[in-house]
Amino acid sequence: MKRFKKYLKRMLWTILTVVGVLIIAYFLFVNFYPSFGGDISKEQKLEFAKSDNYRNGQFVNKKDVPKDLSFSETLSLAGKFFFTKVQNGSPTKDISVQKIDSINIANYKNSTRLIWFGHSSFLLQIEEKNILIDPMFGKVAAPHDLLGSKRFNSEMPIVIEKLPKIDAVLLSHDHYDHLDYSSITKLKDKVEFFYTPLGVGSHLEAWGIERERIIELDWWEDKVFKDLQFICTPAQHFSGRKFNNRQSTLWSSWVIKSKTETLFFSGDSGYASHFKEIGDAYGPFNFAMLECGQYNKMWADIHMFPEETAQAGIDLKADLVMPIHWGAFKLALHDWTEPVNRFKTKATELQLNFITPEIGEKIILDTEEYNNSDWWKERF
Repeated sequence: MKRFKKYLKRMLWTILTVVGVLIIAYFLFVNFYPSFGGDISKEQKLEFAKSDNYRNGQFVNKKDVPKDLSFSETLSLAGKFFFTKVQNGSPTKDISVQKIDSINIANYKNSTRLIWFGHSSFLLQIEEKNILIDPMFGKVAAPHDLLGSKRFNSEMPIVIEKLPKIDAVLLSHDHYDHLDYSSITKLKDKVEFFYTPLGVGSHLEAWGIERERIIELDWWEDKVFKDLQFICTPAQHFSGRKFNNRQSTLWSSWVIKSKTETLFFSGDSGYASHFKEIGDAYGPFNFAMLECGQYNKMWADIHMFPEETAQAGIDLKADLVMPIHWGAFKLALHDWTEPVNRFKTKATELQLNFITPEIGEKIILDTEEYNNSDWWKERF
Protein backbone atom coordinates (compact mmCIF):
# COMPACT_ATOMS: atom_id res chain seq x y z
CA MET A 1 0.00 0.00 0.00
CA LYS A 2 2.84 2.40 0.88
CA ARG A 3 4.54 1.58 -2.41
CA PHE A 4 1.31 2.32 -4.30
CA LYS A 5 0.90 5.67 -2.52
CA LYS A 6 4.48 6.61 -3.40
CA TYR A 7 3.78 5.66 -7.00
CA LEU A 8 0.64 7.84 -7.08
CA LYS A 9 2.55 10.71 -5.52
CA ARG A 10 5.30 10.46 -8.14
CA MET A 11 2.71 10.33 -10.91
CA LEU A 12 0.95 13.40 -9.53
CA TRP A 13 4.20 15.36 -9.34
CA THR A 14 5.11 14.27 -12.86
CA ILE A 15 1.73 15.43 -14.20
CA LEU A 16 1.96 18.74 -12.34
CA THR A 17 5.50 19.26 -13.62
CA VAL A 18 4.47 18.59 -17.20
CA VAL A 19 1.47 20.91 -16.89
CA GLY A 20 3.68 23.59 -15.34
CA VAL A 21 6.25 23.30 -18.12
CA LEU A 22 3.50 23.54 -20.75
CA ILE A 23 2.03 26.64 -19.09
CA ILE A 24 5.44 28.30 -18.92
CA ALA A 25 6.18 27.32 -22.53
CA TYR A 26 2.84 28.76 -23.66
CA PHE A 27 3.44 31.97 -21.71
CA LEU A 28 6.90 32.41 -23.24
CA PHE A 29 5.63 31.53 -26.72
CA VAL A 30 2.71 33.98 -26.80
CA ASN A 31 4.62 36.79 -25.13
CA PHE A 32 7.84 36.63 -27.12
CA TYR A 33 6.92 35.10 -30.49
CA PRO A 34 5.98 38.06 -32.73
CA SER A 35 3.17 36.49 -34.78
CA PHE A 36 0.75 36.77 -31.83
CA GLY A 37 0.75 40.53 -32.36
CA GLY A 38 0.08 43.33 -29.93
CA ASP A 39 -2.17 43.90 -26.92
CA ILE A 40 -4.81 46.52 -26.28
CA SER A 41 -3.83 49.29 -23.85
CA LYS A 42 -5.97 50.76 -21.08
CA GLU A 43 -6.20 54.00 -23.06
CA GLN A 44 -7.52 52.12 -26.09
CA LYS A 45 -10.13 50.34 -23.96
CA LEU A 46 -11.39 53.72 -22.71
CA GLU A 47 -11.66 54.91 -26.30
CA PHE A 48 -13.41 51.71 -27.44
CA ALA A 49 -15.98 52.14 -24.64
CA LYS A 50 -17.50 54.96 -26.74
CA SER A 51 -18.49 52.37 -29.37
CA ASP A 52 -21.96 50.82 -29.40
CA ASN A 53 -20.21 47.54 -30.21
CA TYR A 54 -18.16 47.47 -26.99
CA ARG A 55 -19.50 46.19 -23.66
CA ASN A 56 -17.85 45.01 -20.46
CA GLY A 57 -14.37 45.30 -21.91
CA GLN A 58 -15.10 43.38 -25.11
CA PHE A 59 -16.45 43.91 -28.60
CA VAL A 60 -19.82 42.24 -29.20
CA ASN A 61 -22.17 41.30 -32.02
CA LYS A 62 -25.70 42.68 -32.31
CA LYS A 63 -26.95 39.20 -31.38
CA ASP A 64 -25.55 37.46 -28.31
CA VAL A 65 -23.12 35.26 -30.24
CA PRO A 66 -20.82 33.39 -30.40
CA LYS A 67 -21.81 31.13 -27.56
CA ASP A 68 -18.97 30.35 -25.17
CA LEU A 69 -18.29 26.62 -25.22
CA SER A 70 -18.04 24.71 -21.97
CA PHE A 71 -14.81 22.85 -21.20
CA SER A 72 -16.35 19.53 -22.26
CA GLU A 73 -17.71 21.08 -25.49
CA THR A 74 -14.27 22.54 -26.23
CA LEU A 75 -12.62 19.15 -25.73
CA SER A 76 -15.27 17.48 -27.89
CA LEU A 77 -14.77 20.00 -30.68
CA ALA A 78 -10.97 19.71 -30.50
CA GLY A 79 -11.24 15.93 -30.61
CA LYS A 80 -13.49 16.04 -33.67
CA PHE A 81 -11.27 18.49 -35.48
CA PHE A 82 -7.98 16.72 -34.88
CA PHE A 83 -9.09 13.10 -35.00
CA THR A 84 -12.07 12.98 -37.39
CA LYS A 85 -11.11 11.65 -40.80
CA VAL A 86 -12.77 13.90 -43.39
CA GLN A 87 -13.14 12.28 -46.78
CA ASN A 88 -11.77 14.65 -49.43
CA GLY A 89 -11.03 17.26 -46.76
CA SER A 90 -8.06 18.45 -48.81
CA PRO A 91 -7.18 18.22 -52.52
CA THR A 92 -5.47 15.03 -53.66
CA LYS A 93 -2.73 17.11 -55.29
CA ASP A 94 -1.34 20.61 -55.20
CA ILE A 95 -3.64 23.27 -56.69
CA SER A 96 -1.88 24.92 -59.62
CA VAL A 97 -2.56 28.65 -59.92
CA GLN A 98 -2.56 31.18 -62.71
CA LYS A 99 0.55 33.35 -62.53
CA ILE A 100 0.69 37.13 -62.89
CA ASP A 101 3.83 39.26 -63.01
CA SER A 102 4.64 42.56 -61.36
CA ILE A 103 4.91 44.47 -64.65
CA ASN A 104 1.37 43.44 -65.57
CA ILE A 105 0.12 44.70 -62.21
CA ALA A 106 2.18 47.91 -62.22
CA ASN A 107 1.13 48.88 -65.74
CA TYR A 108 -2.57 48.06 -65.43
CA LYS A 109 -4.70 51.19 -65.94
CA ASN A 110 -7.95 49.87 -67.38
CA SER A 111 -11.32 49.03 -65.81
CA THR A 112 -11.66 47.56 -62.32
CA ARG A 113 -9.84 44.26 -61.96
CA LEU A 114 -9.43 41.76 -59.12
CA ILE A 115 -7.09 38.82 -58.62
CA TRP A 116 -8.02 36.13 -56.10
CA PHE A 117 -5.18 34.60 -54.09
CA GLY A 118 -7.37 31.88 -52.57
CA HIS A 119 -9.31 31.91 -49.29
CA SER A 120 -10.29 35.59 -48.71
CA SER A 121 -7.29 37.42 -50.19
CA PHE A 122 -7.57 39.75 -53.18
CA LEU A 123 -5.69 42.36 -55.12
CA LEU A 124 -8.16 45.01 -56.24
CA GLN A 125 -7.03 47.38 -59.00
CA ILE A 126 -9.46 50.26 -59.22
CA GLU A 127 -8.99 53.77 -60.63
CA GLU A 128 -5.26 53.12 -61.07
CA LYS A 129 -4.85 52.17 -57.42
CA ASN A 130 -3.68 48.88 -55.92
CA ILE A 131 -5.71 47.70 -52.92
CA LEU A 132 -4.96 44.47 -51.06
CA ILE A 133 -7.80 42.86 -49.12
CA ASP A 134 -6.96 40.49 -46.22
CA PRO A 135 -3.55 39.63 -47.74
CA MET A 136 -2.77 36.13 -46.48
CA PHE A 137 0.17 34.65 -48.42
CA GLY A 138 1.40 32.37 -45.61
CA LYS A 139 1.79 28.60 -45.73
CA VAL A 140 -0.45 27.90 -42.72
CA ALA A 141 -3.26 29.76 -40.95
CA ALA A 142 -1.59 29.56 -37.54
CA PRO A 143 0.95 31.42 -35.39
CA HIS A 144 3.70 28.98 -36.48
CA ASP A 145 4.20 26.76 -39.52
CA LEU A 146 4.22 23.65 -37.31
CA LEU A 147 0.78 24.45 -35.83
CA GLY A 148 -1.43 24.26 -38.90
CA SER A 149 -2.15 22.25 -42.02
CA LYS A 150 -0.44 23.35 -45.22
CA ARG A 151 -2.02 25.60 -47.81
CA PHE A 152 -3.59 23.73 -50.76
CA ASN A 153 -1.39 25.59 -53.27
CA SER A 154 2.38 25.61 -52.73
CA GLU A 155 2.85 28.55 -55.13
CA MET A 156 1.04 31.89 -55.22
CA PRO A 157 0.03 33.84 -58.34
CA ILE A 158 2.75 36.32 -57.38
CA VAL A 159 5.09 36.56 -54.39
CA ILE A 160 4.89 39.60 -52.14
CA GLU A 161 8.43 40.66 -53.01
CA LYS A 162 7.39 41.19 -56.64
CA LEU A 163 4.27 43.23 -55.89
CA PRO A 164 4.51 46.91 -56.83
CA LYS A 165 3.53 49.78 -54.52
CA ILE A 166 0.27 49.13 -52.67
CA ASP A 167 -1.91 52.16 -52.03
CA ALA A 168 -3.97 50.60 -49.23
CA VAL A 169 -4.58 47.37 -47.35
CA LEU A 170 -8.03 46.56 -45.98
CA LEU A 171 -8.19 44.09 -43.07
CA SER A 172 -11.42 42.52 -41.80
CA HIS A 173 -10.26 41.08 -38.45
CA ASP A 174 -7.28 39.62 -36.63
CA HIS A 175 -7.61 35.84 -37.14
CA TYR A 176 -4.61 34.06 -38.60
CA ASP A 177 -6.25 33.16 -41.91
CA HIS A 178 -6.88 36.88 -42.56
CA LEU A 179 -4.13 38.74 -40.72
CA ASP A 180 -0.83 36.96 -41.40
CA TYR A 181 2.35 38.11 -39.66
CA SER A 182 4.75 37.00 -42.38
CA SER A 183 2.67 38.63 -45.12
CA ILE A 184 2.33 41.94 -43.27
CA THR A 185 6.03 42.18 -42.42
CA LYS A 186 6.94 41.61 -46.08
CA LEU A 187 4.32 44.11 -47.24
CA LYS A 188 4.72 46.90 -44.70
CA ASP A 189 7.28 48.99 -46.63
CA LYS A 190 5.21 48.76 -49.86
CA VAL A 191 1.94 50.03 -48.35
CA GLU A 192 0.84 53.64 -47.95
CA PHE A 193 -2.08 53.08 -45.53
CA PHE A 194 -3.68 50.22 -43.61
CA TYR A 195 -7.44 50.32 -42.89
CA THR A 196 -8.73 48.12 -40.06
CA PRO A 197 -11.64 47.72 -37.63
CA LEU A 198 -11.05 49.13 -34.14
CA GLY A 199 -8.06 47.64 -32.33
CA VAL A 200 -6.57 45.59 -35.16
CA GLY A 201 -3.94 48.29 -35.64
CA SER A 202 -2.34 47.20 -32.35
CA HIS A 203 -0.98 44.12 -34.13
CA LEU A 204 0.35 46.21 -37.01
CA GLU A 205 2.11 48.56 -34.59
CA ALA A 206 3.70 45.58 -32.83
CA TRP A 207 5.07 44.55 -36.24
CA GLY A 208 6.73 47.91 -36.88
CA ILE A 209 4.08 49.87 -38.79
CA GLU A 210 3.77 53.50 -37.75
CA ARG A 211 0.48 54.59 -36.17
CA GLU A 212 0.25 57.40 -38.76
CA ARG A 213 -0.25 54.80 -41.50
CA ILE A 214 -3.03 52.95 -39.66
CA ILE A 215 -6.67 54.07 -39.87
CA GLU A 216 -9.04 52.26 -37.50
CA LEU A 217 -12.81 52.50 -37.98
CA ASP A 218 -15.94 51.45 -36.14
CA TRP A 219 -18.96 49.98 -37.93
CA TRP A 220 -20.63 52.47 -40.28
CA GLU A 221 -17.65 54.83 -40.16
CA ASP A 222 -15.95 55.73 -43.43
CA LYS A 223 -12.86 57.35 -44.89
CA VAL A 224 -12.20 58.85 -48.31
CA PHE A 225 -8.89 57.76 -49.82
CA LYS A 226 -7.82 59.21 -53.19
CA ASP A 227 -11.39 59.42 -54.56
CA LEU A 228 -12.29 56.02 -53.10
CA GLN A 229 -14.58 55.63 -50.10
CA PHE A 230 -13.93 52.82 -47.61
CA ILE A 231 -16.86 52.07 -45.30
CA CYS A 232 -16.37 49.75 -42.32
CA THR A 233 -19.59 47.75 -42.09
CA PRO A 234 -20.90 45.09 -39.67
CA ALA A 235 -20.15 41.38 -39.60
CA GLN A 236 -21.20 38.68 -37.14
CA HIS A 237 -17.99 37.04 -35.98
CA PHE A 238 -15.38 37.33 -33.21
CA SER A 239 -11.66 38.05 -32.76
CA GLY A 240 -8.50 37.08 -30.90
CA ARG A 241 -5.03 35.68 -31.59
CA LYS A 242 -4.46 33.97 -28.23
CA PHE A 243 -6.55 32.55 -25.41
CA ASN A 244 -6.64 35.68 -23.27
CA ASN A 245 -7.54 38.35 -25.85
CA ARG A 246 -10.76 37.12 -27.44
CA GLN A 247 -13.06 39.94 -28.56
CA SER A 248 -10.41 42.57 -27.78
CA THR A 249 -10.48 43.89 -31.36
CA LEU A 250 -13.40 44.51 -33.72
CA TRP A 251 -14.30 42.50 -36.86
CA SER A 252 -15.98 43.92 -39.94
CA SER A 253 -16.98 43.74 -43.56
CA TRP A 254 -16.05 46.49 -46.04
CA VAL A 255 -17.81 48.54 -48.68
CA ILE A 256 -15.55 50.04 -51.36
CA LYS A 257 -17.04 52.85 -53.46
CA SER A 258 -15.52 54.53 -56.51
CA LYS A 259 -17.14 57.13 -58.75
CA THR A 260 -18.77 54.39 -60.83
CA GLU A 261 -18.76 51.14 -58.83
CA THR A 262 -19.63 49.77 -55.39
CA LEU A 263 -18.00 46.57 -54.10
CA PHE A 264 -18.60 44.53 -50.95
CA PHE A 265 -16.23 42.28 -49.00
CA SER A 266 -17.83 40.21 -46.25
CA GLY A 267 -14.82 39.28 -44.15
CA ASP A 268 -15.94 36.40 -41.92
CA SER A 269 -19.55 36.39 -40.82
CA GLY A 270 -22.50 34.32 -39.85
CA TYR A 271 -25.74 35.04 -41.68
CA ALA A 272 -27.81 37.79 -40.07
CA SER A 273 -29.83 40.93 -40.78
CA HIS A 274 -26.75 43.11 -41.34
CA PHE A 275 -26.48 41.97 -44.96
CA LYS A 276 -29.88 43.47 -45.75
CA GLU A 277 -29.03 46.60 -43.75
CA ILE A 278 -25.83 47.06 -45.76
CA GLY A 279 -27.69 46.36 -49.00
CA ASP A 280 -30.31 48.96 -48.13
CA ALA A 281 -27.67 51.53 -47.15
CA TYR A 282 -25.14 51.06 -49.96
CA GLY A 283 -26.55 48.66 -52.52
CA PRO A 284 -26.98 47.64 -55.19
CA PHE A 285 -23.44 46.28 -55.42
CA ASN A 286 -21.62 45.68 -58.68
CA PHE A 287 -19.61 42.88 -57.07
CA ALA A 288 -19.73 41.08 -53.71
CA MET A 289 -17.06 38.78 -52.27
CA LEU A 290 -18.91 36.58 -49.77
CA GLU A 291 -17.66 34.07 -47.21
CA CYS A 292 -18.43 30.49 -48.20
CA GLY A 293 -16.51 27.80 -46.34
CA GLN A 294 -15.15 26.62 -42.96
CA TYR A 295 -18.68 26.26 -41.55
CA ASN A 296 -20.14 23.77 -39.09
CA LYS A 297 -23.40 23.52 -37.15
CA MET A 298 -21.39 24.01 -33.93
CA TRP A 299 -20.35 27.49 -35.05
CA ALA A 300 -23.21 28.40 -37.40
CA ASP A 301 -23.56 31.89 -35.86
CA ILE A 302 -20.09 32.99 -37.01
CA HIS A 303 -19.68 31.28 -40.41
CA MET A 304 -22.37 31.06 -43.07
CA PHE A 305 -23.53 27.87 -44.71
CA PRO A 306 -23.29 28.07 -48.53
CA GLU A 307 -27.04 28.47 -48.97
CA GLU A 308 -26.89 31.47 -46.62
CA THR A 309 -24.04 32.91 -48.68
CA ALA A 310 -26.30 32.90 -51.75
CA GLN A 311 -29.12 34.52 -49.76
CA ALA A 312 -26.72 37.19 -48.49
CA GLY A 313 -26.01 38.07 -52.12
CA ILE A 314 -29.73 38.64 -52.61
CA ASP A 315 -29.94 40.72 -49.41
CA LEU A 316 -27.06 42.90 -50.60
CA LYS A 317 -28.68 43.44 -54.02
CA ALA A 318 -25.46 42.26 -55.65
CA ASP A 319 -25.25 42.12 -59.42
CA LEU A 320 -22.44 39.57 -59.23
CA VAL A 321 -21.27 37.37 -56.33
CA MET A 322 -18.11 35.38 -55.76
CA PRO A 323 -17.91 32.70 -53.04
CA ILE A 324 -14.68 33.08 -51.05
CA HIS A 325 -13.07 31.64 -47.87
CA TRP A 326 -12.51 28.26 -49.53
CA GLY A 327 -9.87 26.68 -51.77
CA ALA A 328 -6.79 27.31 -49.60
CA PHE A 329 -6.98 25.87 -46.06
CA LYS A 330 -8.67 23.04 -44.19
CA LEU A 331 -10.27 24.84 -41.24
CA ALA A 332 -13.47 22.82 -40.85
CA LEU A 333 -14.79 19.26 -41.20
CA HIS A 334 -16.36 19.39 -44.65
CA ASP A 335 -15.21 18.23 -48.09
CA TRP A 336 -12.95 20.98 -49.48
CA THR A 337 -15.18 21.50 -52.55
CA GLU A 338 -18.52 21.20 -50.74
CA PRO A 339 -18.84 24.98 -50.10
CA VAL A 340 -18.63 26.02 -53.74
CA ASN A 341 -20.79 23.13 -54.97
CA ARG A 342 -23.57 23.89 -52.49
CA PHE A 343 -23.33 27.60 -53.19
CA LYS A 344 -23.66 27.10 -56.95
CA THR A 345 -26.77 24.97 -56.49
CA LYS A 346 -28.50 27.56 -54.29
CA ALA A 347 -27.33 30.57 -56.33
CA THR A 348 -28.71 28.98 -59.49
CA GLU A 349 -32.02 28.33 -57.71
CA LEU A 350 -32.17 31.99 -56.61
CA GLN A 351 -31.15 33.20 -60.10
CA LEU A 352 -28.14 34.95 -58.58
CA ASN A 353 -25.29 35.83 -60.95
CA PHE A 354 -21.99 34.41 -59.71
CA ILE A 355 -18.41 33.60 -60.73
CA THR A 356 -16.01 30.85 -59.67
CA PRO A 357 -12.58 31.88 -60.96
CA GLU A 358 -9.37 29.94 -60.50
CA ILE A 359 -6.75 31.19 -58.06
CA GLY A 360 -4.78 33.92 -59.84
CA GLU A 361 -7.32 34.40 -62.60
CA LYS A 362 -7.99 38.02 -63.61
CA ILE A 363 -11.54 39.20 -62.85
CA ILE A 364 -12.50 42.24 -64.94
CA LEU A 365 -15.80 43.73 -63.82
CA ASP A 366 -16.99 45.49 -66.97
CA THR A 367 -17.09 42.30 -69.03
CA GLU A 368 -19.71 39.59 -69.21
CA GLU A 369 -17.10 36.88 -69.83
CA TYR A 370 -16.89 35.39 -66.34
CA ASN A 371 -15.54 31.99 -65.35
CA ASN A 372 -18.29 29.79 -63.96
CA SER A 373 -16.54 26.50 -64.73
CA ASP A 374 -16.25 23.70 -62.18
CA TRP A 375 -12.46 23.76 -62.46
CA TRP A 376 -12.09 21.87 -59.16
CA LYS A 377 -14.12 18.98 -60.59
CA GLU A 378 -12.20 18.95 -63.84
CA ARG A 379 -8.75 18.82 -62.21
CA PHE A 380 -9.31 16.85 -58.99
